[in-house]
Amino acid sequence: MFKRIAAEALGISDIGIIVAPADYDKVAADDYVFHEDGEKIFFLIKSKKDEYCFTNLALIHVDGDSAISSKRAVKRYDYSSHKVSQVSIETAGTIDLDVELKFVLAGVTPFSIDLEKKCIEALKDIYKVLISIGKIQAKEEIARSNALVCLQSISSMYKIDKIESEETIVKHYNAILTNLNAIMLERYTKRDFSNIFDKYIQR
Repeated sequence: MFKRIAAEALGISDIGIIVAPADYDKVAADDYVFHEDGEKIFFLIKSKKDEYCFTNLALIHVDGDSAISSKRAVKRYDYSSHKVSQVSIETAGTIDLDVELKFVLAGVTPFSIDLEKKCIEALKDIYKVLISIGKIQAKEEIARSNALVCLQSISSMYKIDKIESEETIVKHYNAILTNLNAIMLERYTKRDFSNIFDKYIQR
């Protein structure tokens, strides 16, 4: 009991390590990566309870109830639908043995991951990746909003145009809507951030 209390006080109750690429196939998270669709692991953190697998398409969290239980829940957070925000690193204090990576997904799912103090340099890399992904997601959200505003404006223009027939108006509007929808689906439903990971992660 005293060992557990001491571990909690020092922040070492469930400290993670960064898994080397050569060992990716030895962790549970690898089984849930869509290798068949071009998904790749770029950064992987493993603790006694959990695994945090950062791929080019999503964060895969293998969530364990406790270090002594074999029960796991696998949760997937695609970057296309989960915006990254509030990214921070908490460095170790004088007696701390760990550093901490914090971020929030989709504005509602917070993560706080403890790692060994020696991992701080590698942790800075994933920090830069998450910050960069969050910035791109924010820009894309603005672009989507602007596209919808433009669509509404076009709709209003067609409604006040008395020259064209109703059939022609509907045909033109549907064509615009179809093209916009196709662009949105292609660009945002499977968001690949391989270039961001390649830029910052030292493999």
